[in-house]
Amino acid sequence: MSFWNRLGEIICRIPGGCVLVDHVVEAVRSAFGTAEERRHAAFSISMIALSAKMAKADGVVTSDEIAAFKELFEIPEGEKRNVARLFNLAKQDVAGFDAYARRMRGLFDDGSEIFEDIVDGLFHIATADGALHEDELAFLRQVAVIFGIPEAAYSRIESRHVVPAEGDPYLILGIERSASNDDVKRHYRRIVSETHPDRLIARGVPAEFIAIATQKVAALNDAYDRIRRERAFA
Repeated sequence: MSFWNRLGEIICRIPGGCVLVDHVVEAVRSAFGTAEERRHAAFSISMIALSAKMAKADGVVTSDEIAAFKELFEIPEGEKRNVARLFNLAKQDVAGFDAYARRMRGLFDDGSEIFEDIVDGLFHIATADGALHEDELAFLRQVAVIFGIPEAAYSRIESRHVVPAEGDPYLILGIERSASNDDVKRHYRRIVSETHPDRLIARGVPAEFIAIATQKVAALNDAYDRIRRERAFA
């Protein structure tokens, strides 16, 4: 049975009217035997449920936010109904997102990078309608805290999404202004390499979600180009 088939079965067994966190967590533990499978399932369910809850944080789920969610996931046609069911259950209200985030964090063995990937995706959805509501921003900050994402890493993610064309390119790249040109080049090449789809998949991001890598690389490229023009190096 494929990953999506098993994930679909878990979603089908969720009682109507609410998303039971413990039910989902235990179902993931029992349905997926390997750590890699559990990471993929935990990532996917986290993104689906937290996307819905975050989109509802400002009181309304817009068509732009739903479209942004669909941009991030390449969901098999036969599983779209199950994914929509979990999304619709979760978006009923924002209550319980913190407990959900805490329990989902426990499904991952290590690594803040995958938590950063989740928050990255949530930012993509939050800004899809052209505005970041203060309640959405508060939601994102709290999820980042629960996931243990360092403040500097969170600021880099935020800067890529809020005003990427006007934001501090050094903050977006995560490097000090005092860094030499050679250091800037090495740092840029390293973080772009870390954003390669193969690296994301290796740390637990399902292949269906790698669209976020394209957006992140575009922001990093733009920041690097601005620094390069500012410093006039090749």
